[in-house]
Amino acid sequence: MDPKTWRYASRRPDDAAVRGRLRELAAERRRFGYRRLHILLDREGLAMNHKKLFRLYREEGLSVRKRGGRKRALGTRSPMMLPDGPNQRWSLDFVSDALNNGRRFRVLTVVDDYTRECLALVADTS
Repeated sequence: MDPKTWRYASRRPDDAAVRGRLRELAAERRRFGYRRLHILLDREGLAMNHKKLFRLYREEGLSVRKRGGRKRALGTRSPMMLPDGPNQRWSLDFVSDALNNGRRFRVLTVVDDYTRECLALVADTS
């Protein structure tokens, strides 16, 4: 084996400053991935190859944080009271259909919850 190969020592520059700044930017901009962080580092004068930045990004254990889920309603929900007589509670509903020529129309139905009587039907094209 060639002695030059045997005694080879890598002279990779120290990336501590870049790693630190990368961690700071990722903490500030939680939804930025490595590509957008690369642009920010370029603007600050810490220019480097995007592949090297991706390697550092992965070695630091960084990743884009996922968005939060849908907000749930807080508090306890009480069950709806059943109506004791007519005209205490009404329900509204939209029903849609299409005519023979393809035009769509909607019907607003108003129903009394106690008697199940249809109080109103309002039809219109939309």
